[in-house]
Amino acid sequence: MKQERLSAWEYNIYLLLSLGIHFYLFYEVYLSSREHDDELEQEVGLETYFWGLKKDVADFEWSFWMEWAHSRLLWLMLGHLVISQFSRIFWGKHRLWFLMSYGMVACWCVLGTRGLATIFLNTFIFYMIAQMKIALITWLSSALMLLMLHNETVENTQHGWYGTENEYYLLQFTLTVRCLFYTSFCLEYSGHPGDDSKSFTFPSMLAYVFYYPLFHNGPIMPFNEFSEQMQKQDTEWTNIRYRGLFIDVLRLFLWWCLAELMIHLMYMHAMYSHYPVLEEASYWTLGGLALAQVLFFYVKYLVLYGLPALLLQLDGLSSPALPRCVSSMYSFTGIWRCFDVGLHRFLVRYIYIPMGGSQSGIERMLLSTALTFIFVCYWHGSHEYLWYWTALNWIGIITEHGVKKLLAMPFIQERIDRCLSPRTFRLLHAALASVSTALLILTNLVFLGGEHVGKIYWDRLFVHGWPWVPLVVLSCLYCFAQVGIEWSLYIFPKYKYKFPLCARGKSER
Repeated sequence: MKQERLSAWEYNIYLLLSLGIHFYLFYEVYLSSREHDDELEQEVGLETYFWGLKKDVADFEWSFWMEWAHSRLLWLMLGHLVISQFSRIFWGKHRLWFLMSYGMVACWCVLGTRGLATIFLNTFIFYMIAQMKIALITWLSSALMLLMLHNETVENTQHGWYGTENEYYLLQFTLTVRCLFYTSFCLEYSGHPGDDSKSFTFPSMLAYVFYYPLFHNGPIMPFNEFSEQMQKQDTEWTNIRYRGLFIDVLRLFLWWCLAELMIHLMYMHAMYSHYPVLEEASYWTLGGLALAQVLFFYVKYLVLYGLPALLLQLDGLSSPALPRCVSSMYSFTGIWRCFDVGLHRFLVRYIYIPMGGSQSGIERMLLSTALTFIFVCYWHGSHEYLWYWTALNWIGIITEHGVKKLLAMPFIQERIDRCLSPRTFRLLHAALASVSTALLILTNLVFLGGEHVGKIYWDRLFVHGWPWVPLVVLSCLYCFAQVGIEWSLYIFPKYKYKFPLCARGKSER
């Protein structure tokens, strides 16, 4: 059944209510942050800046990448841009090899000789594995590499290469992301016809692995997409529009400012690290903390993926779409498709579809989805809280798939069409979506804060607060779901969350 659009006044009411709920919850977190700032500074640690303003530095990932960006990575990214544009103008046919060489030099600058040698050696080993054209051996090799990253002897050895913890962690992050690039190359080679291996030479693998905008943290781009687009650039180049480029850079800067503003005004990460404050917080503060956590994670990856995406498009490549706003997401399926698009493509192309997917019966679909989430957990580090997170997401995906299949059955569809008007169906959809959103936020809190944080939220909101607190939560999320459904189905159904203005191809001029 086609869902009915909201009228203009209904949509505006839901939108205003959603914005009002966001601002009120954030205000509650702000007040709680000011109330507990001394305690959090003593127990967790807050950094003091100008005018006595304090900053929450408990989010390791943001602090880590910002420190590296200020010291070297931002300058190395700009160096890539310069080399790319000069090589395009003066050495067009050899541009890829200049980018590969620059990537190796940049790797040596931040990871040293041993780090560069490690990544180069791994590239060579996986290239030799690719010659076997056996997917199972590729996956076993990838699993072994990820396992070795957490081996105590290997960790101690790599620690000894560097003088600081941040240098060691940069190597760990880089190797973890490179593992997906090695795997993509090998699996593409395995499925490629044996009579055409021009794109699968060792230099082409080096160019793919050492492409610097994607080097340390992604986003993920499968080898087939990278190779096809790079080859296309030999004959065609996008035309840079400098006005659009300025707007895109400004947008990226505003995202960074928003992320910094959030951690200066709301100490959500520090509170999640100090359980007594979390256990005593009001229900509104708990809701605000949950919303602030997931929205900061979204804005953080707009910045972390935004700069590489901008460089990719300046290189004439089509980058994976940037994350979609989590406040407009109302399903487990949607969040996996639209948040980390590059990782989602990798998982679907190399695990979900080869294992059968949804086209081979319910048993194969269950197995494909389970193996996909097992790999996601293993790739992220296989910690205990990650198993809880992936299990909950697997259950959510399976449940949504089952409901969708059930509603698609002809006799049920006939009853729905006869008994429910499009407007009633839309209201029921939003109500069910609010339940899905509540569980989705809970699973993400487990991912961002650990299983103990998830248990605190479950106990306080859904056990001790029953039934009124869950009803208030679902009412708020109902407004979010109505806005999200309207955006997804009618307003921005084809919006790809990319930088749309920085470059245009010849066909678009």
